[in-house]
Amino acid sequence: MILKATKVDGVYDRDPNKFPDARRYDRITFTEALTKRLQIMDSTAFSLCMDNKIPIVVFNMVHAGNPARRRAGAKRWNSGLR
Repeated sequence: MILKATKVDGVYDRDPNKFPDARRYDRITFTEALTKRLQIMDSTAFSLCMDNKIPIVVFNMVHAGNPARRRAGAKRWNSGLR
């Protein structure tokens, strides 16, 4: 599993800091992310994760405790790619 720390709490269809109506994805496949041209991480890293079936967990690095919440089983702290 790859943990991707960002300034937002997951994967969105566009930048939620610029567009308040941005749609957040709780889960999305690699293929869907590519089809929708979502900018999650650099293309080489993304391709390596996709080819090797390594899940990517995207979370907000500013909110304290996010990794600990994940270990405790919290449902709403990230978006996951599989």
